[in-house]
Amino acid sequence: MNFPRAAAVASRLDVVTESASTNADLRAHAADVTGWPHLSVLLTANQTAGRGRLDRSWIAPPGTALAISVLLRNLPARVEAFGWISLAAGVALADAVSAQLTEHEVGVKWPNDVLVDGKKICGILAESTGSAVVLGAGVNTSMRAEQLPVPTATSFAVLGAVVDEDRLVADYLRGLDEKLAALAAEGDADTSGLRPAVSERCLTLHRDVDVALPDGSTLHGRATRLEMDGRLVVDVDGVEHLVAAGDVVHARLS
Repeated sequence: MNFPRAAAVASRLDVVTESASTNADLRAHAADVTGWPHLSVLLTANQTAGRGRLDRSWIAPPGTALAISVLLRNLPARVEAFGWISLAAGVALADAVSAQLTEHEVGVKWPNDVLVDGKKICGILAESTGSAVVLGAGVNTSMRAEQLPVPTATSFAVLGAVVDEDRLVADYLRGLDEKLAALAAEGDADTSGLRPAVSERCLTLHRDVDVALPDGSTLHGRATRLEMDGRLVVDVDGVEHLVAAGDVVHARLS
């Protein structure tokens, strides 16, 4: 695989034929600040033991999906802003996907799944490691319909598109770096413009949702807005609940 445009954006780009987990492999290099600077990328089309959110497995047939892990070192000074890192990644990747699927609705399901026409084409996982963050993304590229893991998933191929992988990765990295640089410089998601950008792309807002919380309970309500720290605000019978983590299911729009 050749990624000249992505290589021009990344500070370091390593493309490997196979990886058990690009996030785990990149975390192993996190202590090497000189060799693996900010915006270093590890990329493969054959990830054999990847993980998603809530420690779920993420495995795809070889050559049908891209696993992209990015090492982030230039982070916001305020810990309160860290909740926006994966949200920024979701928007950056949604923008990159939308650039090649212009006839489709592309958006983000909070906190960071990228949906095309309501079906998941990408998931994102952020992991802290010392003073850095490793941001992993898995994008369904040439996966056929019978290879999709669940009926609610999709891919470029299923949508009848041949993805330009180099352009996709380059656009994603450029958008991610720009958004996080603004967040780090301004210190908050409003001043940097990130909260408005995420809110515009977020398909979860202003609709009825079920949210499965980590404690096993479920919220049934309407997603109204994003808090200053990136948490989702869900109105349940007039009472607002702030959700920091959970699985969101969108109610069907009538």
